[in-house]
Amino acid sequence: MIDSILNSISALNSATDSDTTIGNMLIKLGLALLLGFLISIAHFKTSRNRISSQSFALTLVMLPAVISVIIMLVGTNIASAFSLAGAFSIIRFRSAPGDPKDITYVLFTMAVGLACGMGLLLQAIVAAIILCSIMAMLELMNFGNPRNTSKILKITIPENLDYQNVFDGVLNKYTLSHSLNKVKTVDLGSLYVLEYAVTMKDSLSEKDFIDELRCRNGNLNITLVLNSQTGESSQ
Repeated sequence: MIDSILNSISALNSATDSDTTIGNMLIKLGLALLLGFLISIAHFKTSRNRISSQSFALTLVMLPAVISVIIMLVGTNIASAFSLAGAFSIIRFRSAPGDPKDITYVLFTMAVGLACGMGLLLQAIVAAIILCSIMAMLELMNFGNPRNTSKILKITIPENLDYQNVFDGVLNKYTLSHSLNKVKTVDLGSLYVLEYAVTMKDSLSEKDFIDELRCRNGNLNITLVLNSQTGESSQ
């Protein structure tokens, strides 16, 4: 049965534009939806540590089908292709920039949609299976995740505290490296906020680190954030 399915797909791959029928279009569209669903599941499984967006999951399902329909409508008509490019050029995407991994999945679904629209069904299936498998394998390997993550430490101190080297003992104990990047005043100069870039030691507790800092800054506010959130926290 598998051989017959593969033979049917190969026959569709070799079909010319003049041989295109409604049946072939439905097969291409159905396969694009199926592969989009597969890619969406792969994205969900490899993004389990982050909040998953339902709208993005639905987009991954529908995008290959939409792209394949566009390719089937354009075909070899150059004038239609240029008109389509002009129509897409006026679209403005107002959503927030996505995660690089999400952008990869969007490009992935577009490639699958293009393959389905062009009738390269077997190639689309093979590409989807291989790339989904690679993404899952890289996620299981935790590939590219740095062992020691750089973070931003913000310590609020009273104005009468000399901050020079006062926290060096604690920082040397709990961090691999640290540097004072910024000092600013708040509450009309009654308080100072020190901003450090720190790289934590894996074997030590962040809670113990913060507790020891609190003993030296008069139990005022202390914030420890990931480096990727620096832009938000510095405002």
